Parts: sequence; C-alpha cells; structure tokens
Amino acid sequence: MLSGPAPVPALPYWRLSGFYFFYFAVVGALVPFWGLYLQSLGFSAQAIGNIGAVLMLTKVIAPNIWGWLADRSGRRLRIIRIGSFCACLCFLGVFLQLGFVGMALIVAAYSFFWNAVLAQFEVITLSYLGNQPQRYSHIRLWGSVGFIVVVVGLGWLFDRIAIGYLPVFILAFLALIWLCSLSVREHNISRNTAPLSGFIRTVKQPAVACFLAASFFLQVSHGSYYTFFSLYLENAGYQRASIGGLWALGVIAEVVIFIFMHRLVPRFGLRKLLLFSVAATVIRWWLVAYFVSSVTLLLFAQLLHAFTFGIAHAVAIELVRSFFGAKNQGQGQALYSAISFGGGGAVGAALSGTLWGVSVELPFVMSIFAALIALAFARFVVITGS
Repeated sequence: MLSGPAPVPALPYWRLSGFYFFYFAVVGALVPFWGLYLQSLGFSAQAIGNIGAVLMLTKVIAPNIWGWLADRSGRRLRIIRIGSFCACLCFLGVFLQLGFVGMALIVAAYSFFWNAVLAQFEVITLSYLGNQPQRYSHIRLWGSVGFIVVVVGLGWLFDRIAIGYLPVFILAFLALIWLCSLSVREHNISRNTAPLSGFIRTVKQPAVACFLAASFFLQVSHGSYYTFFSLYLENAGYQRASIGGLWALGVIAEVVIFIFMHRLVPRFGLRKLLLFSVAATVIRWWLVAYFVSSVTLLLFAQLLHAFTFGIAHAVAIELVRSFFGAKNQGQGQALYSAISFGGGGAVGAALSGTLWGVSVELPFVMSIFAALIALAFARFVVITGS
C-alpha cells in the first residue's frame, strides 16, 4: 500500500504567539520605564544614555554569533532555550545595584543572551508558516499586545507603587519567555553548510547594502524615543499613567497595521511601503520635537508608530527572507537585527544621552535628521516585483 506525502505539522499558533507576547512584555517594561528606574537610582542622563547604548550594542554582537551557530548546527530552538534561561540568571544581578559599571556589565551580560532569541525565533516562525509568510504579522501582533498590556498596566501601577519594583516584573517576563520556548517543538531542522562567501556576496549587493543602511539610520532615529521619550514626557508634565497610555497607543496602532499587512504588501509592494514608513518617521519626530505640549499632535505622532515601526519591521522581515533565502535565513535575520536595532539603536541612545544635557528637545531633532538619511538610502532599495 502506497503512503501519501508526509503530513504538514499544524501551526502551533498560540505557542508561537505566546513567545512573542512575553518577549515584548519585557520590551514593554524596559523601554518606557527603564530610564525612569535608572533615574530613581540616581543615574545621570549621560549614564542612562550609555547604559541604553550597552543594551543596544549587544544586539550588534550577540545575534550574529547565535545566528551563525544556529545556521550551522540546525539546533535553533536549543539556542533559544539556552539564551532565554541564561538571560534570567544574568538579570538577577540587577538586584545587587552595583553602580554604573556594575549595571552596565549586568545589562551587557543578560542582553547578550536575551538578544540571542528573537532573530532565531523569527526563523522558526517563518519555517512553520512555509509558503504563507504573509501570516507572520498575525502571529507577531501578539507581541504588540503583550507590550500594550504591560505598558498600560505598569504605567497605572507605577503611579501607585515605587518604580523600584520594575526589575521584579522584568525577571518574571524573562522566565515566561523561557517557559514558552519549552512548549515549542523544533521544526524543519536544517544545517547550512554553504560557504560564507555566498552570504557575503548577498550583503554586498547594492539593494541589500542600502536596505541595511536605511535600517541602521531608521533605528538611530528611534534611539531617542526608546531611551528618553518617557523622561521627555515627564519633563513636559505628563503623569506616568498618561505616559504608559501614549506608549500603548503607538503599539495599538501597530497591532492594527499588522492585521492588514497581508493585504497591503500585494497592493502597494515592499518598496513603496518602505519609503512611506520612513517618510512617516520624519514627520513623527518633527511633531514630537516641536509639539510635545499639544496632546492632539502627540496622539497623532503616536498613531504614526503603525508606519514607523509596524510597516517598517514587517517589510524588513520579508525583505530579509527574500534577500538571504532559506540557507542563510538565521544569519540574515541576525545581521538585520544587529545593524538596525543593535548598531543604530546604540548610536541613537548614546547621541541622545549627550544631546539631552544640552536641551531635552535636541535628541528628537537629531532623530529627524537620522530619519532623513534613512529615507535617502531607502530610495535606492530596488526590489524585484515591487
């Protein structure tokens, strides 16, 4: 009796989604409140910016190391589990409060492992989706939901309790990331034995190089937002509950755009969506820099997060998949993460810490110019069929 083709494994939608939920719950605790927490410990603006830069710099090194190991070994999920568990252990050092150098070392240690997991989990998610990569946004949106739940909940809570409790919540979410990784099975295990020269040739292609440069400067522009936006709003007189609400509004807009991304890509193409998202970023930082006292314009600026991150990130994930193919997918995702969120985020955070001491608006003025440079590079990203 002839046997039919091997059955395609069912998509573990909620297990994949749960991982994103708790991963971005950590982001929802870190991004809006980490600067406020460090400020409560007596760190200066320059120190806060430098610690933020350390957090971002590990994204330059860690994803590439782990991506190379994952592609060569094929044991991607094992790397995710080890990384998330070690991140929990290293983060315990935050409770020791060892001053600037100690805090910088602890942040470097835990984020080295924490940054090992997302780029590789993106590959696992795409491997489960197979020939339906457009469904990625329907899974990834649960990360945005996790961010919203945490940022609103903690924003409300920290108006009632001391922000010194922040590390407790972050540690709990890190532990839940590890538990979620245990619930997912390895899928479509493959090892990449192709020579490194093929990967390097892909990176050298003009379209790929311009895409990576645009991604770098786009995240430079976001450095001030991720490091100082909460402090900026507090300086302008906003309550912490309102600050949490503004962060949440941006991510709600992101969730909505993720729901419709599978329709937007076929209609407009990747290149047009990339250009539009970067142009919207320029407008967003202009509004934040010069109209922070206007609640209406600030609300509109936060709604633009749907384009400045939501569309930009979804397009980038698809571009990496298209540019690097299956064999170098792990390294491709890692390189994108390292250059954009790592290198770009670190430069943006460090510059913001320096500029903040001159004027609280200057970090966001810098963001405007960084986004303009990103737009210039994005114009040269030529995508076949877009």
